[in-house]
Amino acid sequence: MLGVLVTFAQTDRFDRSTVAKIAGELRGPFEGMAGLRFKSFMLDEDGAQAKNFYVWDDEEKGRTFFTEELVGKVTEVYGVRPTIEYFDVVGFVDNSGT
Repeated sequence: MLGVLVTFAQTDRFDRSTVAKIAGELRGPFEGMAGLRFKSFMLDEDGAQAKNFYVWDDEEKGRTFFTEELVGKVTEVYGVRPTIEYFDVVGFVDNSGT
């Protein structure tokens, strides 16, 4: 599995309601996406960083998803270019079915 952390950092604080609106508007295309196990939209405690975390069952799909075109689109949405970090997910707990 591949984990991907996409971080949007800015000097001004992100507004929680704005990030929640983005999450609501952008969730649709990710629902049922092949190779994607889950995606979360997050905001750190002080509001300086919005973060999106993905877990991909298919590493190739996860790595090829983040094209320059996509990065450009999300930069427009969040108002700042993100940093993208990749992780090898060596263990995973999913309690959603319990």
